[in-house]
Amino acid sequence: MKPNTKDCAPKANYSNWNTIDWEKVERSVKSLQRRIAKAIREGKHGKAKSLQWILTHSFHAKLWAVKRVTENKGKRTPGVDKIRWKTPSHKLSAAKSLVRKGYKALPLRRLYILKKNGKKRPLGIPTMKDRAFQALHLLALEPISETLADKGSYGFRLFRSCHDALERCFIHLSRTDSATWILEGDIKGCFDNISHQWLIENIPMDKKILQQWLKAGFVENKQLFPTEQGTPQGGIISPTLANMTLDGLEKMLDNAFGIYLRADGCRKNNKHKIHLIRYADDFIVTADSKEILENKVKPLIEEFLTKRGLQLSQEKTKITHVTEGFDFLGQNIRMYAKNKLLVRPSKDSIKSVRAKLKDIVVKHRGSKAAVLIKNLNWLITGWANYHKHACSKRIFNSMDRFLWRNIWNWARRRHNKLSHTKIVSLLFMTIGNRKWQFFGKFSNGKTILLRMFALFRIKRHKLIAGAANPFDPVWDGYLRKRKLRRVLA
Repeated sequence: MKPNTKDCAPKANYSNWNTIDWEKVERSVKSLQRRIAKAIREGKHGKAKSLQWILTHSFHAKLWAVKRVTENKGKRTPGVDKIRWKTPSHKLSAAKSLVRKGYKALPLRRLYILKKNGKKRPLGIPTMKDRAFQALHLLALEPISETLADKGSYGFRLFRSCHDALERCFIHLSRTDSATWILEGDIKGCFDNISHQWLIENIPMDKKILQQWLKAGFVENKQLFPTEQGTPQGGIISPTLANMTLDGLEKMLDNAFGIYLRADGCRKNNKHKIHLIRYADDFIVTADSKEILENKVKPLIEEFLTKRGLQLSQEKTKITHVTEGFDFLGQNIRMYAKNKLLVRPSKDSIKSVRAKLKDIVVKHRGSKAAVLIKNLNWLITGWANYHKHACSKRIFNSMDRFLWRNIWNWARRRHNKLSHTKIVSLLFMTIGNRKWQFFGKFSNGKTILLRMFALFRIKRHKLIAGAANPFDPVWDGYLRKRKLRRVLA
């Protein structure tokens, strides 16, 4: 017998996409998600399954799913059918078309993006309808994944970020009695090699729908290729599937070393200082000796991954002493003299952003100063905001010197018939103590200033509570304060 669908909003109530009460839609979806999370916390998996069925058949959830896929960054990228939902009528019709009966997932459109090492990463782009179906089922799966997730997992999770993972590294490595050895783990082709059988047997969602997504295949050069393993990078639900595949790694290590959680969430009996910090498929494990990591931790992780069709990358997985330092999520973590742990932007990250800044300057050799500044500010703001929680002050100053040299060379080339004094009066102004503030003016007369790295204030990031769950009302006030603090930062 199917669950009662009284929570499903009737389609007849909606005839115009632009007049939909989105606050009401969000409240309806959020209410069901919280009930799913509560059922999982109480161990009522049958009830959670029924609530998932209600949510995936709710018209409110279908509207919310279509809204998500038509407003995110990939909304302009079509799948193999070349269809995009642009108009309000298309979006409303799309929501009404998200029916399980007769649904058939189409193959993925294969694209490639360049990685930092020069290799290409394959992306599988689903059709808009498949994306909406994935978003719909993700609404029902996310409360479960958040409730069961490892506390040391930070990638592709709500209210969590790279900064939380880096702050956790600092906490576990900065004290005089902290762990001194680190296993830097990297899973070889994580998204591409996850066992389909394991996913179908262990992911709590509609098995027929999941199997269709996994076995849809992909189209490249007008040729269809089958997919026998892995979950496609490019699908909305793929990061959550990958996270749920790797969840349980922390608990497995705790059980193996006799570590247990107290009622207040503290981990006790951790005599070897074992801590797992994971962001997606990149992770580190700390310990007090190299032998523990080499002979116990690494074999346990390999056994855990093998069951899921995965394996560690032998090239990128290594064991490092904290005094040697290691790179993690674009930052270098290293213990210096007098037991001082510093987290700084990594050399690769600095080299990469310098190359990008120089490329922008070269690309805009013939552009006006305002256009150049607009493009530079976008990159400067993003990079500085990411690294402002680390020990970046000196590096920010050196980045400003590097950028100034490139700007000056651009100005001399752009105005090669003018004297240096004239160039200075034309493109630079004095603001307070800054005598070399580069500026430009748009055609409408609006002035734009070049942002400086050194003006970004260094501020320590505050780690999120490990048990924080956006689908548990108990944490609403805490998460609201964190969100407000981030906006005001």
